[in-house]
Amino acid sequence: MGKKDTNLAEQSGHLFEAHTSYDPRITFFYVLLAATLLTLAGGLGYQQLIKVGEHNDRERQQNQRRVLFPGPRGNIYDRNGKTLVSNSHRFAVLLHLDELKDELRREQIRIQRNYVAAGEKKNTLSLSQLREISRVSLVQRYLDQVNAIIERDEKVEDRALMRHFDRQLLLPYTLIDNLTTTEYARLIERLPVRSPLEVYASNVRSYHFGSAAAHTLGYVRPEADIEAEGFPGEGLTTFKMRGTSGRDGLEKWFDSVLQGEAGGRIYRVDPTGFKINPPLQVRAPKQGRHLITSLDIDIQLAAEAAIAETEMAGSAVAIDVQTGEVLALVSKPDYDLNSFSPRISTAAWADAVERRALFPRAMMGAYPPGSTFKILTAIAGLRSGVTTPDGTAYCGGRLMVGSRSFPCHDAHVHGDIGLTTAIEKSCNIFFYRQGLEMGPEALAREARRFHLDTPTGIELPGETRRMVVPDPEWKRRERQSEGSWTGGDTANTAIGQGFVLVSPLQMACFMASLARGEVWTQPTLIHDANRPRQRTESIGLTPAQQQALIAGMEAVTVTGTARSVFNNARVLAPLGIRLAAKTGTAQVRTEKGTLNIAWMVGFAPVDNPQIAFAIAIEGDTPGEETGGGRYAGPVGHALLRAWLDKKTNRPATQVLFKTE
Repeated sequence: MGKKDTNLAEQSGHLFEAHTSYDPRITFFYVLLAATLLTLAGGLGYQQLIKVGEHNDRERQQNQRRVLFPGPRGNIYDRNGKTLVSNSHRFAVLLHLDELKDELRREQIRIQRNYVAAGEKKNTLSLSQLREISRVSLVQRYLDQVNAIIERDEKVEDRALMRHFDRQLLLPYTLIDNLTTTEYARLIERLPVRSPLEVYASNVRSYHFGSAAAHTLGYVRPEADIEAEGFPGEGLTTFKMRGTSGRDGLEKWFDSVLQGEAGGRIYRVDPTGFKINPPLQVRAPKQGRHLITSLDIDIQLAAEAAIAETEMAGSAVAIDVQTGEVLALVSKPDYDLNSFSPRISTAAWADAVERRALFPRAMMGAYPPGSTFKILTAIAGLRSGVTTPDGTAYCGGRLMVGSRSFPCHDAHVHGDIGLTTAIEKSCNIFFYRQGLEMGPEALAREARRFHLDTPTGIELPGETRRMVVPDPEWKRRERQSEGSWTGGDTANTAIGQGFVLVSPLQMACFMASLARGEVWTQPTLIHDANRPRQRTESIGLTPAQQQALIAGMEAVTVTGTARSVFNNARVLAPLGIRLAAKTGTAQVRTEKGTLNIAWMVGFAPVDNPQIAFAIAIEGDTPGEETGGGRYAGPVGHALLRAWLDKKTNRPATQVLFKTE
């Protein structure tokens, strides 16, 4: 081999070695490529295997929608099963916009062609303008079909329609929501069966007795935030038909009981938001539980009518002595609950505000109790030993307390007078003396023992907390600018004047407690036929003391301050029933001047107490005498007469709540 051949061989060997030797730069890229592929494979596996549930949820959120429908509210009954509140139908015409997808597309094409044919430039209409015009045009065409049948001339509200299209496409759009029954019948008969138009009957609250027990029953307001507990799809975009929620009274307090169970549907939707039938899931709404109240609507109506005859504002409360169940809870003036349903009109609200008809006087009114408080003063005197059943005090028509002269009732001079007669004749002097002798602390202590300083806890929102049981410490704390406690403050307190404030509901509870010989009655608005008799702390009077007290109250209706109304208790005489009562007149200072509050409280029968009551009538003329016997007495008469009429025929209801 020549030298030349040898060089070629060497060169070839070098070339071969260059292709087969280890090159670290190429290896690095191999590793990098492998790592990248492994990362991609891992990420793909993580997304496909680990996060598959999250992706499914996102897919559901994008292509599924949930629609909720409120359940009807439960009914409200009185203690005898009479319907006080139920649901009635309100008729409306709805248009299912989600069924107009194809028609809307054709309408857009038609409008665009007409626009061009009219000589306009093709691009002068933006897509949003074209969409809006086509929507309004198509919906108005359907509304015109309805107009032709019911002979109306309704027009589409452009803004409301656009807002509904953009935000609540899956909910039907309301074209007309106040159809008469005649219009409803015409539409049912003449609208095509396969039409996106629907004649719809929604549930609205119906108050069977109008304004009766308005402040007790309360009313509802529209509520969009309904919930469907236990219905799936909480993470989905949700559309809600408007329901209602309690706004006042029992409707508010027992809203969770009365509120129906919402139903719902879950739909698939296309990319433009139109639904794809049939729904994936469906749950029908259910009616709420019914509420059986303690009210007796006949007693309620009788008391309301009697207060209306006075042409004054007032209140009345009647309570079952043994159970504390409230038979009537009256506040006048009031308002027709049906004018607040399905929504409160501006006119109805303004009228109620002007007449002060929204104020529930029976439980929110805080008044000086006047001479009805003398019963409390008598109990405090008997328990402290200042008063005895057969003891007397002298009444000379006036009593000087410090530098002030305090008159007797109607400036009468009773001479030596005992407890029973002092209650019968409502002698101020007798109770001035008793209050001054025992002191303000004893009076306040006894009033607090009967819970006259605290709300009763009745099942209603807004019960007053303005009640006042005063004593020297209270005056130092609340009325420091008026100076320290005086003997005149004690004298006024003893006859239910001065700083004392109570509600009619509290006074009715006080009478029920007195009738049982106890110190506390818990009122309730829920009827339970098996409710046991209430039992609380004893008043602590001896039989002789109790007899003297009740004898005086019975004499009020026979020969005392209420004799002209009850005429020897003729309202109870036919059944041989005796009545214990006390009248009173309290003065209230207002911007108009000094107004009188006419009171009457009591219970019956004396020997087997079953019903207790309290009535307060607000005078409307400054300085006018508004005596309890004259103004509150007739209301008590009407209330007791209605109770007696029901005594022999009162069907019992066995359950607290019931369902359909």
